[in-house]
Amino acid sequence: MNSRHRKTLEAIFSLPVPGNIEWRRIEALFLALGAEMIEGDGSRVSFIIHDEKADFHRPHPGKEAKRYQVRHAMEFLSRAGVQP
Repeated sequence: MNSRHRKTLEAIFSLPVPGNIEWRRIEALFLALGAEMIEGDGSRVSFIIHDEKADFHRPHPGKEAKRYQVRHAMEFLSRAGVQP
């Protein structure tokens, strides 16, 4: 995990929940943590880390993750035992 991934992880766990994190940075963080990525139909994508699975829809047409997606990412990472 590089410094950019660490900054993304800290942003995900910050309060209030930010609404300006680019979705590709969240995906890059998951992959850096060793997540398995499963592409679904359309914008659907699933990630598995440490036997924890989470389903997401990539934001469109914008590239920033919505606040509820960031909150869901934080919950997913917490369940997987990942903390900043």
